[in-house]
Amino acid sequence: MSTGATIFALSSGAPPAGVGVIRVSGPQARVALEALAGRVPTPRRASLARLRGADGALLDEALALWFPGPNTATGEDLAEFHCHGGRAVIAAVEGALAALPDTRRAEPGEFTRRAFANGRIDLAEAEGLGDLLSAETELQRAAALANLGGALSRQVEGWRERVLGLSAEVEGVLDFSDEEDSADLHECFTWNIAALASELHEWLARPRSERLGEGYRVVLAGPPNAGKSTLFNALVESEAAITSPIAGTTRDVIERPVAIAGVPFTFVDTAGLRAPGEDAIEAIGIARAEAELARADLVLWLGPEGEGPEGAWEIAAQADLQDFAPKAAARFTLSAATGEGVAPLKTALVEAARDALPKPGEAALNARQHARLSEAAEALVAAQGLSDPLLVAEELRRARLAFDRQIGRATTEDMLDTLFGRFCIGK
Repeated sequence: MSTGATIFALSSGAPPAGVGVIRVSGPQARVALEALAGRVPTPRRASLARLRGADGALLDEALALWFPGPNTATGEDLAEFHCHGGRAVIAAVEGALAALPDTRRAEPGEFTRRAFANGRIDLAEAEGLGDLLSAETELQRAAALANLGGALSRQVEGWRERVLGLSAEVEGVLDFSDEEDSADLHECFTWNIAALASELHEWLARPRSERLGEGYRVVLAGPPNAGKSTLFNALVESEAAITSPIAGTTRDVIERPVAIAGVPFTFVDTAGLRAPGEDAIEAIGIARAEAELARADLVLWLGPEGEGPEGAWEIAAQADLQDFAPKAAARFTLSAATGEGVAPLKTALVEAARDALPKPGEAALNARQHARLSEAAEALVAAQGLSDPLLVAEELRRARLAFDRQIGRATTEDMLDTLFGRFCIGK
């Protein structure tokens, strides 16, 4: 299947680099090879070639590869030029390709979109690829690979097949509804729908993939001069927050994303919590700090024992000070200034985050996938409460449509534009 024009783009990192990989996909990919390299190499074998422009001038000595469709990454004829990675070389080769008829520069995500259009990957796998390209931590990488490898797609296909089986039972009943000995849905039918709906709800209760991008949100809270900013700097391992013995130094929310042991975190330093005085700026900072407490996955409370929000970890900070007041039920006693006790706190934070975030290698739902799965679950729950086979059949059809939308069998161009538009140009 061809989608029209032949496209090309630099698929490796921005020059200058050791090697620049220029990918060409479409019906004129073979013509592009012949025009620049003077021949078509043996399929799927790298071959050294002298690349020349239309005027015969030497552009570069490069490796040329030929991948005849449809068994390629895009499902089309595909060629690659592995050139030297200098800016001038890349520009010269791209200029020669742009001069060929029916050949143009690719748009963001166009290679992957063609792979989707040609059935090489489904929508969930395409989203997994997008997540893999943007992954910055080990957990993000593992979750993206699970979706790219088809873990979610296989699960959805299995659910869809079960719904098709249930639909066939309903159709059988409808076929005999006019007969004198009309058939009824057997007793196990409702149980089977309930079991499938329960399975979907278990998936819906899993941590969402967005949590991997945002990270486990840890808010440091307490009164002024409780050591929040010093501990914040120790956790993010930089002087991100100003520390001072002057009360009220931190007046706004400061947040930093970091990875600890491959786990993504967002640490948030807040203004000291106390009764607002006449300082309007400080009052705004306190209000923002209180708002951050509601957003937190976990609060580290550095204030008086027992006065923190429910579920907060009691932290006895500033253990190096002479007037240090220990806490009877402190989860951790530490000094961020000297580093004492910070390492065990980090270890405990990693363990807590791993319990709250998607498990390594486990497929995780993004917002779109969660919405489609919710639609399927709602349809199945509705079908459980119906006795009319016609209405049951309609709810099962709704569930099938939601699964189809999940993996891209039924979707809209606007949604595809949004998805593939976030890819880089060479992907």
